[in-house]
Amino acid sequence: MKILQVNKLYSPWIGGIETVAQDIAEHFHGRDGARVVNLVCQPSGARKIGGVNGVPTYRAASFGMAFGMPLSLDFFRLFKKLSADADVIILHHPFPIAFIAYRLFGKGKRVIVWYHSDIVRQNIAKAPFMPFIRAVLAAAEHILVSNEAIIKHSAVLKKFSDKCRVVRFGVDPARFRETGAIEKAEDEIRNEYGSPLILSVGRLVYYKGYSYLIDAIKDVPAHLLIVGSGPLRAALNAQIRRNGMGDKVFIVGSVDDLVPYYHACDVFALPSCEPSEMFGIVQIEAMACGKPVVNTALPTGVPEVSVDGRTGKTVPPKDAPALAEALREILSNKDEYDRFSANATREVAARFTKEKFFAEMEHYLS
Repeated sequence: MKILQVNKLYSPWIGGIETVAQDIAEHFHGRDGARVVNLVCQPSGARKIGGVNGVPTYRAASFGMAFGMPLSLDFFRLFKKLSADADVIILHHPFPIAFIAYRLFGKGKRVIVWYHSDIVRQNIAKAPFMPFIRAVLAAAEHILVSNEAIIKHSAVLKKFSDKCRVVRFGVDPARFRETGAIEKAEDEIRNEYGSPLILSVGRLVYYKGYSYLIDAIKDVPAHLLIVGSGPLRAALNAQIRRNGMGDKVFIVGSVDDLVPYYHACDVFALPSCEPSEMFGIVQIEAMACGKPVVNTALPTGVPEVSVDGRTGKTVPPKDAPALAEALREILSNKDEYDRFSANATREVAARFTKEKFFAEMEHYLS
């Protein structure tokens, strides 16, 4: 089978969708004779062709990013060329120009759509693309989603609910096991940032809700470490200074290995405040390390991953006092903490492994 996988961007670009696309590519390429080719765009600059961990990857030239989307004419040229030889095309959404390209050059080809989220912020800009998106969804053999909530709440998917298949993302639990080297790194992290330690991981963008978490930590007897980079870093650092919390709240850029950070923390927080946060793979990673999670009651898959009262606490979005109360309660109640911790590792093993994810993907691709 020849699989053409299409997404906006690809590794080393960091993002949840990019991680999923890379997992799919590297699992299926070479398996049972299958060949995977990735077609993505450059954030800006000239076309590049190469391999990532052995998977052929074409990066179309782009003029840059606008409204969260690469501006690329080269993408259409490459799509026409690569789709001609494909047995099945996997389109990751949101990426509207891929749906235009399929309508122009891929009609009749078997297509599976990975529908990660609606287009949330660009309501006006998305209007010209919606006829193409709906047409491809109508043509799709399957529409894969990561959670039940998106089928219920997406105005776009309601018409295609009979085609939607829930395939939950997963991790390899073995990767998150504590070792002697990780224990040593944990101690170093705690010595540097303090204890108890609240951890959050993600891009520093509007929908992650970090300003609410920083406000919340004022009333929590703990330190906060945020791992991530993005356009809001300066604004968040200014907020930390205004609140006089330079010795309590820390922001560091991307790190080589998150596993010691998950183990070093006491509680993981996902304070996302907008439906752009559809799932939160970082929740699974923290749970694999036995950490309780405080997340938010978004109308997405976020509260389906870490369940309120079972693996942590779920609070309303944009509610700093509620975040603070949930964190304080978990830190102060050892019996509850231990129950959440044990449940977290069990939930990952039962629902969120890569083995389960790939088995379901294989079913829908076959």
